[in-house]
Amino acid sequence: MSSSLLFHLQPTGYQKLKKDGFASGAKPSDQFLRAPEQKTKQKRKKKQEWMRAATGVSMEAETGLPPFRLFEKPHVEQPMPGGFNLLTFVVGWQLEPADPDFYKIGYVRHVRAYGIEFMEGPDGFGVYSSRDVEPLRRARIIMEIPLELMLTISKKLPWMFFPDIVPLGHPIFDIINSTNEEADWDLRLACLLLFSFDCEGNFWQLYGDFLPSVDESTSLLLATEEELSELQDQKLAVAIREKQRQAVEFWEKHWHPGAPLKIKRLARDPERFLWAVGIAQSRCTNLQLRVGALIQDTNMLVPYADMLNHSFRPNCFLHWRFKDRMLEVMINAGQRIQKGDEMTINYMAGQNHMLMERYGFSLPTNPWDQIPFSGNSKIHLDSFLSAFSISGLPNDYYYNSRLSEGEDTFVDGAILAAARTLPTWSDGDMPPIPSLERKAVLELQEECQQFLAEFPTTAEHDQQILDSNPQCSRTLEAAIRYRMHRKMFIQKINNALELYLDRILF
Repeated sequence: MSSSLLFHLQPTGYQKLKKDGFASGAKPSDQFLRAPEQKTKQKRKKKQEWMRAATGVSMEAETGLPPFRLFEKPHVEQPMPGGFNLLTFVVGWQLEPADPDFYKIGYVRHVRAYGIEFMEGPDGFGVYSSRDVEPLRRARIIMEIPLELMLTISKKLPWMFFPDIVPLGHPIFDIINSTNEEADWDLRLACLLLFSFDCEGNFWQLYGDFLPSVDESTSLLLATEEELSELQDQKLAVAIREKQRQAVEFWEKHWHPGAPLKIKRLARDPERFLWAVGIAQSRCTNLQLRVGALIQDTNMLVPYADMLNHSFRPNCFLHWRFKDRMLEVMINAGQRIQKGDEMTINYMAGQNHMLMERYGFSLPTNPWDQIPFSGNSKIHLDSFLSAFSISGLPNDYYYNSRLSEGEDTFVDGAILAAARTLPTWSDGDMPPIPSLERKAVLELQEECQQFLAEFPTTAEHDQQILDSNPQCSRTLEAAIRYRMHRKMFIQKINNALELYLDRILF
């Protein structure tokens, strides 16, 4: 690098030396015959002239002070054209980093957001775009969260924390170490969250004000027995009761009367611990971290990024930037964003009962929901897909608007789920026999009606209950919405089968 820089600076300095030294009549060969003192003096003078010509700073001024002045703000020279400052290079007072992100390593303690704002919507806090974003060929960063602000624990033994906020010998580590390595990730993360609230000056003491309180949480771990019965789903209710039992037993084991005060004050009652477990379950992000040469699969609580709501058609994704230990929230490449649009990510590809068990919400248009059809009736798969302009493989079904004459507002995630859950058959290019296909459709519709008849209420009745009880608890509201979405999905399948008859068979 130095040789290339001096190459660009030589013409000015060399011409100056040639004019002052060689033009006076002295030959270059005579310089080697002079006394050593005179030779040294000549070199010093030429060096001063070269520095003065190139930088405008005399060598006497430079040699009069120590070259590296500690505890004193360096003098900043105006940069030369092209962004290069010769004084910076020669004297070494100021350096320009090669990588703009390099200076951030180890010093960043704040979150950066670009073109977004945090607002409270109908489902709590969310992240919304504050400007229009044109589609680009590469992903665009909208948030950067440093590792120092996260709560992170490794999934496997030995337990490692990033950052390591647990002091040596603290009893909270013994509690974390007593958990089951495979199944109790949420209990470990809940313990770490409660401990961070008790650490003086910890970031989570302030950020905890933005987390949903016990009354605002939709986690079914906080639901009562009556609220669980409102799910109208016995299997899900049993699974939630088992989770509640495990969490309460864990709290009773470690928060007993003889526990140290530093442990007791973290969760003085089981409801506080159940709340922490619900926060850990609903806001946890699973990522593989690389810190230096160490690679770890971790469970993370990431502030601000945990406000991103879920969508099966997200416009953002998460990316770990290992060089300076940052989690990036990035807009998908080619994604067009309008001002006011909500920024979302995909939590998981799962059925509604899985979303309800972990996150406390369900969706009426979940493309991964399923209905357990038990009959022998099957419809022709390719004919059903073509009737609703659905393309792709089963795990990647999508509505293809190019195959339809106009925009079909009927097709949504529930129709994609119907294509996955309906019993179907396909035998190469063999078309269906209309009479047999009609019989299969009618039998499947009858089975849908049987499913709906098993519920004690209808979807319309459930909506009336919600409208007439605006002050009901969040867990009760989530339970009623779950059963209502279940009925809406079954009804959507029934309507899709009716349209299938009209569009294909007749």
